Amino acid sequence: MLEDEATAPTATAAEIARLAGVTRAAVSNWRRRRPDFPVPVGGTAASPLYSLAEVQRWLDGQREGREVNSEVRLWQALRGAFGAQMVEALAAVGEHLLGRGAELRDPAVREALEKLLAERTPAEVMGGLIARLLESSARAALDGSSTPQLARAVGELAGETTGVVFDPACGIGSLLMAIGGDEVRSRLGQDMQADAVRLAQARASLLVGTGGTASPRLAAGDSLRADAFPDLRVDLVVCEPPTAVADWGREQLLVDPRWEAGVPSRGESELAWLQHCYYHTAPGGRAVVVLPASVAHRRSGRRIRAELVRRGCVTSVVALPPGLAASHALPLHVWILGRPAAPGKGATTVRMVDLSASSSDGPWQPKPHQEAEVPLIDLLDDDVDLTPSRYVREPEPDYVAAYVALRGELDLHLRRLRDLLPELSARPGAFDLDEGAPMAVSDLLAAGLVTLDGEELASASDQLDPDFVRGFVASPANTRRGTSSSGTFRADLRSARLPRMDLEAQQRYGNAFRALGAFQRELAELAKMGDRAARLARDGLTSGALDPEPGRGGGGTEQQITKTDGVDAVRQEEGRTL
Repeated sequence: MLEDEATAPTATAAEIARLAGVTRAAVSNWRRRRPDFPVPVGGTAASPLYSLAEVQRWLDGQREGREVNSEVRLWQALRGAFGAQMVEALAAVGEHLLGRGAELRDPAVREALEKLLAERTPAEVMGGLIARLLESSARAALDGSSTPQLARAVGELAGETTGVVFDPACGIGSLLMAIGGDEVRSRLGQDMQADAVRLAQARASLLVGTGGTASPRLAAGDSLRADAFPDLRVDLVVCEPPTAVADWGREQLLVDPRWEAGVPSRGESELAWLQHCYYHTAPGGRAVVVLPASVAHRRSGRRIRAELVRRGCVTSVVALPPGLAASHALPLHVWILGRPAAPGKGATTVRMVDLSASSSDGPWQPKPHQEAEVPLIDLLDDDVDLTPSRYVREPEPDYVAAYVALRGELDLHLRRLRDLLPELSARPGAFDLDEGAPMAVSDLLAAGLVTLDGEELASASDQLDPDFVRGFVASPANTRRGTSSSGTFRADLRSARLPRMDLEAQQRYGNAFRALGAFQRELAELAKMGDRAARLARDGLTSGALDPEPGRGGGGTEQQITKTDGVDAVRQEEGRTL
């Protein structure tokens, strides 16, 4: 029976690269240059999806796809046996490794797993499969299953604990196992996805065997509607909850005691999760919750934010760099809430940290200019906006020293520009690449004298100067030759032609092209530097750090700005010195 196309396994370009053991750039080249490469069956133009079966058949016929390692073979076998249900597949593997659950029935999966176990420990096998899962298209279904980078960030921000850690939306357990260190007394978790809970339990149990973490007690179910731990109060709650869930159970939970700061609206499911996490913290305990950045300023959540701030519950808000979420591209904040150990002991300030410009790999401890302690009264305005960038400011530069240094650098670059521009003289006659006996790039390719990699043509012989080749290929005549009748540039380098000349002449032209390239790079750098100088001067003038000297302009002569036909014109009045 044919497999239903709607449920057939698919693969992204990144997954194909991992299956073939090549880079993503190689896959991009296959897509552009191999007419027999499989066509997309879904996704978008920017991120297409391909039929896994078609990709595997295509790779089997290519030299690049024949040598695959044992982990790739196991992943392929699991995709064939379980289709898109890769969380279920990895849960089954984990339970098999622990001697629990049903036996793996697919012989290809069993064979591939046994071969991999001959090379790695069970914990290493599971770690490799988890890494593949989080890089695959299947991760889109794992709302709340944190990426390794996010888990490391939250783990560092949360710090160590020797008590109980709880994650009410634990997914496959990434956050729950990354938090608190080896001294954690116990770990508890719940998640709506039963297969994710199975995988998290197996994953953690395998780590326990290596001394990595305490074995958790996990439950399947909706934490908001059916809390499996209603009386639980712990030292540390961590959570990356589902985002933008319209039906989170508001109508059934209107009188629930968890809403200490107010009942969230239907559009504020994240604030429901935030209060759920806070409800489960013991006095003196903390909740560390990953939320979309919009939660900090949405108008519909203003009342609840204000109440949490007023009670001294919010201790920190940390803005993270983009790209850390597994299931969406929204920017993220980490909210840290603390339940006061006694009445009247709540926070009096909120620590705002802006790491949005940092690397996605950390470090996660802010520098002094990336944080600010904000009094509660400064937050309780009409907006109650808890976005860190509103309160964290970059330090003011030393405008005077920076401006003087930039002017000096500009002088050096201007002098260097003049020296870089090559001296060129008149040449008798013009090159006619459509007549005579020019060198055709197609002939040079056939002879192996040049190579073509995508849109890059390179010399592969000491008979051709490489800069001579690159310079003439980009000539206006060859550009016109690569332009269709409709005006579309095809960038067909095979149709390009080069003038025929000896190596010494080629090298003279190559030297000139190299100098022009250096001139253009220097000019681009000068443009950036000029932009920086103008912005620095403007900021210094408007902030009061710089003062224009009386009677002095900016360039050695006075300049008068006039308007002619609506266009600003600069007229220099010669003869009037500074």
